[in-house]
Amino acid sequence: MALKHLKKTDFDAAVDAAPLAMVDFWADWCGPCKMVAPVVEKIAADYDGKALVAKVNIDEEPELAQRFGVMSIPTLVFLKDGQEVDRKVGVMPAAAFTSVLDENL
Repeated sequence: MALKHLKKTDFDAAVDAAPLAMVDFWADWCGPCKMVAPVVEKIAADYDGKALVAKVNIDEEPELAQRFGVMSIPTLVFLKDGQEVDRKVGVMPAAAFTSVLDENL
């Protein structure tokens, strides 16, 4: 599974089909989001076939951001079997994200 850009229409189906998902809520104008983007892209490549790694643009999908209570971006939400198990807010090293994925695989 390469990095996916999800819309409201395909979000639930994509997350439900994956046993584990990491969803990055971001926006084009967000500097910290641009800083974390290469980390998310590398994780998507490294976890290909193990976990869904996806991005949701909050300007294009405000209903999804509201549904997950996203107050600051970047916010990375981790979902296992469709249920939130963790979230990280802000720029962090890759290990902060991969440790959550590894704990839940």
